Amino acid sequence: MSTNPPNLRPDLAPAPKFDGGARDGQPTIGMVSLGCPKALVDSERILTRLRAEGYAISPDYAGADAVIVNTCGFLDSAKAESLEAIGEALNENGKVIVTGCLGAEPEYITGAHPAVLAVTGPHQYEQVLDAVHGAVPPSPDPFIDLLPASGVSLTPRHFSYLKISEGCNHKCKFCIIPDMRGKLASRPAHAVVREAEKLVDAGVKELLVISQDTSAYGVDTKHAETGGHRAHITDLARDLGSLGAWVRLHYVYPYPHVRNLIPLMAEGLILPYLDIPFQHAHPDVLRRMARPAAAAKTLDEIAAWRDTCPDITLRSTFIVGYPGETEAEFQTLLDWMDEAQLDRVGCFQYENVEGARSNALPDHVPAEVKQDRWERFMEKAQAISEAKLAAKVGQTMDVIVDEVDEDAATCRTKADAPEIDGNLFIDEGFEGLKPGDIVTVEVDEAGEYDLWGRLV
Repeated sequence: MSTNPPNLRPDLAPAPKFDGGARDGQPTIGMVSLGCPKALVDSERILTRLRAEGYAISPDYAGADAVIVNTCGFLDSAKAESLEAIGEALNENGKVIVTGCLGAEPEYITGAHPAVLAVTGPHQYEQVLDAVHGAVPPSPDPFIDLLPASGVSLTPRHFSYLKISEGCNHKCKFCIIPDMRGKLASRPAHAVVREAEKLVDAGVKELLVISQDTSAYGVDTKHAETGGHRAHITDLARDLGSLGAWVRLHYVYPYPHVRNLIPLMAEGLILPYLDIPFQHAHPDVLRRMARPAAAAKTLDEIAAWRDTCPDITLRSTFIVGYPGETEAEFQTLLDWMDEAQLDRVGCFQYENVEGARSNALPDHVPAEVKQDRWERFMEKAQAISEAKLAAKVGQTMDVIVDEVDEDAATCRTKADAPEIDGNLFIDEGFEGLKPGDIVTVEVDEAGEYDLWGRLV
């Protein structure tokens, strides 16, 4: 058992969990999956296709005939991490195929690692499969392997990410995701619902809805209706909420129509949880970011959400040290945090990213100032979190069990997404619990980010 302060890199997915082994002579592919949950879903789709063709999946380099590295290109630090992972895979295995967001810059990869076998961009599944076939020809056993594949999941069995769209239509100056993943491309609503139904039928208890811009879902298709389901986030949330699993919404851009989701939370149809990347609160900083600059109206909107659904949990991410950010602008952000009282908060120090328009802005903030502001911001966020959690002592709530060891059951409340938020620990009478159980507890202790409770 370990306490879990929130991950300060909210772009990261949970660590992939691999299982299964290879039969004698079966070609085996290793997978290194970096970056966000959207990339993790891409990895799952690639591995599902490979398994259906007769490949086994290896969690390490040594047991693999070749390795796929699914990269991240969100920040320069993430690019460096991806290059390091590619180099490690080359050293340990030798046969490496690169895909993912950084694959949109093939020369950047081959310039550092010319020995890679192939480089493909994000969600280019067919090209990845072609590269695997060339490096390690399939050798299926027709009586075992060539069967319709159930999906390969890289998360624990009881929760799953559900990607509803690709790409983004925004032009935030600090972000190059639209350049790597393209404009918004929404999946048909009936296909999303069908995938969700299959996941729930397979035992998934929690669906984590992800995209680059969840609240824009269906805008590109003019909210087309297919198979009796309309491609609009409110309709989709209602459809998913009818399946009986927890439904958690991530990456919800604060459009006005988001307010239509809040009654669904108040009804208990979807979890009372919104993950909204506000990024900053000062209007001038938001304008320099090329984001909507209406932080005061956002406070009014937050108050209205809480009026409709008092139990709502708000998670957000912010950037400190953005080019030109003054001490006064940063203080406005701290003051806004005092008013907004967000439940869960992650924070980045601004980094230049090759190709981002923000690189050319004047008055870049010195590293030591960024670090100081980050520490002050997180101190504020931590104090808010600690006070909010202390207020939950004595409350009764449902939690989902993630892990059980000899010390405790590690669980999450409806206010906690996997790995980026806190935990609730049950350290007495937990022996009969197993991952995926949803149980009722009374909270009897609170920390800065985590809770402790006992079974009711």
